[in-house]
Amino acid sequence: MFNRILILTLGLVIFFFLGSAKPTFLEDDAVIIINKIRIEITGTSTVGKYNCSNLFMTKDTVYLNSIKKNIFNTEIKMSNFDCGNKIMTKDLQGTVKIKQFPNSTVCIRDIRQVGKNYKCNLNFLITNKTLKYKDFILYTDVNKIQGTLNLKFSDIELEPPTKMAGLIKVKDELVINFSLYK
Repeated sequence: MFNRILILTLGLVIFFFLGSAKPTFLEDDAVIIINKIRIEITGTSTVGKYNCSNLFMTKDTVYLNSIKKNIFNTEIKMSNFDCGNKIMTKDLQGTVKIKQFPNSTVCIRDIRQVGKNYKCNLNFLITNKTLKYKDFILYTDVNKIQGTLNLKFSDIELEPPTKMAGLIKVKDELVINFSLYK
């Protein structure tokens, strides 16, 4: 009888000790669930500022601090950008050569939390040019993670558009803001 009680007690101790132990490779992962993306291209011309945007729904899950999927990759249809003006929208589409390059791609990998924000490696393919950024910072807002790229048209081997025999000129600098909504 004593042996049974001892074995049962020992079994319970082992179960509680080992059964509740959590192996380190199964830790709860920090997860980012992305539901939609908004991309804005802003800049200035000789007649004022412009803002072209593209909002689209997408579903993806990124696992931080994990060997699981720590990458976010999405295609962006360039024809879905809207500049709030048909002529400006058509100019943007012509500038980025949407007939030749209908999609751009954003790839965010090796995402890691740094304080309230994140760092990652970012690859951005537009036209036939890939821009690579190491330790790119993504800032956290209430319901989104956002980043900003400051570029020049010449960085992606494009010419800023001009109209009316050069009277209206778009400046070479442009800003690409993107938001990943949680």
